[in-house]
Parts: sequence; C-alpha cells; structure tokens
Amino acid sequence: MTAIQDKVVLITGASSGIGEATARLLARRGAHVVLGARRTDRLAALAAEIRATGGSASFQRLDVTLRPEMEAFAELALERHDRIDALVNAAGVMPRSPLWMRKIEEWELMIDVNLRGVLLGIAAVLPTMQEQGWGHIVNLLPVSVTGVTAESAVYHGTQYAVDAISEGLRQEHAGRLRVSVLHPELAPPGDPRLERIAAGLAGERMSTRRRLLAPTDAVARSIAGAIEGGYYAAHPVPALLRSPGGRSDSAPEEPAEYAF
Repeated sequence: MTAIQDKVVLITGASSGIGEATARLLARRGAHVVLGARRTDRLAALAAEIRATGGSASFQRLDVTLRPEMEAFAELALERHDRIDALVNAAGVMPRSPLWMRKIEEWELMIDVNLRGVLLGIAAVLPTMQEQGWGHIVNLLPVSVTGVTAESAVYHGTQYAVDAISEGLRQEHAGRLRVSVLHPELAPPGDPRLERIAAGLAGERMSTRRRLLAPTDAVARSIAGAIEGGYYAAHPVPALLRSPGGRSDSAPEEPAEYAF
C-alpha cells in the first residue's frame, strides 16, 4: 500500500499532458482520481483505461474558467467519495507574443485559465478541506518566478500571481492544509525546441502545446511524491518543488515534450 492509496484526487486539465500522466500514475498507486477537462471524449477513454486495469476514475466536463462547472466538479467528488483529499491544478495555456501585438484575446485566455481557473479550483474545494481539517492543493508553474522572458510577459504575470496566491494560502492554513508549487523547467529563450503558438488559438483551449524540458511522466512522479508527503520525485525531473516544509530540490535536465 502506498501513501496515495484511497486518496480522492481531483485533476484539472486531465485530458492530456501533465494532467493525463498524473491521473494514470495516481490511479496505479491506488488513488480515486476525479478527472476534469473540456474534451470529454478523451476523459471517457482515460477513465475507461484506468478502470480496465483495476483503478478508480470518474470524470466530468470542466471549463476551469466557469465557476458553476468548477463547483460541480468538486460536488462530483463528494457525491462519489464523500471527501476531497487533493486538488491538482494542471490546466494551463501559454501563448507567446510581444505586448505591442496587442493579442488581448490571448491575454484574457491566460488570465482566465492560468489564474482565474486556479482561484476557482481553490474556492471549490476549500470549504470541504476546511471542514475535514485536511487537504492538499498542488499548483503547477512551468516558469521560473525570478524574471521575465521576452514575449511572455502576460504569461509570467499569471504565474507570479499563482505563486503569491499559493504562498498566501499556505500561510493562512499552516498546519491544516498543504500547498505545493511545482516548477517544471521551460527551455531557455531562443532554444530551438520552443514552439511558437502566438499565431492563434488553434486547437484545444486547455492544452496549448509547447516544448518543456520535463517529460510528463517525470512531472507526474513529482506530483505523486508531493501528495505522498515527499518533496522529490523518484526519477530525476528538471523541476523545483516547494512544499510546506520549506524544502526545495532540483535535478538535471531531461529533454522531452508535453502539452501543458
């Protein structure tokens, strides 16, 4: 039995990328995973796959920018399992463009998904966690919060905000709730592996693709390690994980691609 066994874990952005990898791993370790994303066909396939191997999975369509859908997502977990042990905020988008291009639609999308979505997730699960007296919120910030790269000012702004919100939440609920922040590393500016997506918002709204240095499975192991109570993945991952104990760990680079 693992420390994840029988935990009820809600995962946003679960139809692809980090969210999908995390759902598979946590289910293998015995968690009851509750999956949310916009693409219900992919959620249904993932849930069926998990159940076929003896795991526990339920799912619901989720647009993290909509408060009623986020609240219904939390209610689904309570209806099925009567508690919420952890929330993994894995939905995110990262368009890139210089500010002078005035891609306001993209700015609004990043604010809505990356910032508002995290806040709505916290708001949906916090009353239950407060009543229980325990709970764990895991936020993903795939950028360093020390500096800004060209063409990513708005994206960095949303990540700084989530980092501040995470720290405030940690301080407000010290000793009762756990808050972890995971930083998978982006390829550095100018790295040829980066994919430019500023040309438009084509494709899945909650899963804009861009190259990162951390494989999805490695990031999922870091998330699992945080939920289990450790702060470092069993397999090296180029990420920084900060948890309530104040410990930080980093690891060598391991190039790969995933959709965040």
